[in-house]
Amino acid sequence: MSASGDSIVAQLRTRASSLGFSTFGIAPANARPDLPQKLQSALQSGWHADMEWMEDTQDRRKSPQALWPEVKSVIMVGANYAPEENPLARLVDKSLANVSVYAQMRDYHDVIKGRLKDLAGLLARRTGAGVKVFVDTAPVMEKPLAEAAGLGWQGKHTVLLSRDAGSWLFLGAIFTSADLPASTPAQEKCGTCTKCLDICPTDAFPAPFRLDARKCLAYYSVEHKGQIPLEFRKPMGNRVFGCDDCLAVCPWNKFASATRDARLSARQTIRDAQLGDMLALNDSRFRAFFAQTPVKRLGSARFLRNCLVAAGNSEDRQHLPAIERLLSHESPLVRGMAVWALRQLAQAGEAEAQRARTYAAEPDPEVRAEWSH
Repeated sequence: MSASGDSIVAQLRTRASSLGFSTFGIAPANARPDLPQKLQSALQSGWHADMEWMEDTQDRRKSPQALWPEVKSVIMVGANYAPEENPLARLVDKSLANVSVYAQMRDYHDVIKGRLKDLAGLLARRTGAGVKVFVDTAPVMEKPLAEAAGLGWQGKHTVLLSRDAGSWLFLGAIFTSADLPASTPAQEKCGTCTKCLDICPTDAFPAPFRLDARKCLAYYSVEHKGQIPLEFRKPMGNRVFGCDDCLAVCPWNKFASATRDARLSARQTIRDAQLGDMLALNDSRFRAFFAQTPVKRLGSARFLRNCLVAAGNSEDRQHLPAIERLLSHESPLVRGMAVWALRQLAQAGEAEAQRARTYAAEPDPEVRAEWSH
């Protein structure tokens, strides 16, 4: 480890801290030769559900060198976004439209990427080396690389765990052609604990350290483009975007302090969003309410789909007028979930009356099928 290398790393570490990153580390680009096999195994098992982009990018995702042959070192940084309160408590109040912690704030891609570019610029100026920055927008396996860089370890829920931030870390990566001194890799410290596996409402973990998206509520509420499968609607509860259960229950969170980064703090309006208000959002109001957040990328139709599942689970008949209005929404995703929600809350006669008014004119076969579930 050269003195000049140590000096550059010290400058980078100091700058990273001033930019708001709570953790910093460096891994050799070839630190994880096991990644190609692990990725292939997961894809062959179908755990990626219908996220075809994971298969399409497999060749570039399997190693840093496959993405950029010139890379020698990978700088990994983490930003703490720990909430002020345990989000599990918000699942009890069925009047809430529960949004995952990471989406209650400004889109972390925008926040982290600007800071990464600053840090990468410092490295480029000091060394003349090539740099590329990534924030979950390219085929990079950030969590294993962060583990190799010493930021933390992948827990049994597959999320990176940190002694200082628990499960609440946003990750960013800088690939560089500079050969930098490596950090000490982190060791897994989950022990015999299985709280994250046990709490999953849909048994989405076929084994520790393995996640099957085909059973994951976060996947269905964020990535899935079709109707929520029938068997996952009741387990969704009032989750309208994402699921924090496995993250929030982790005992390591007790060491995490709530983030003091204003740009990574929850917007109170989103954290406390009422389900009734969310059901009333049209497309323009949806885009305004969730401006600059990850939720906006979902689109209003899929968001309403999720809110209607929550309404069906609410046991609150006050939502019936909004549900009935959405039976005529332009999107079949919304109409289908409105049928399901209506049938959960309405009395038999009320549901049959609505069916008589809408069924014959419904052109979508999936929506029509909802009347038979």
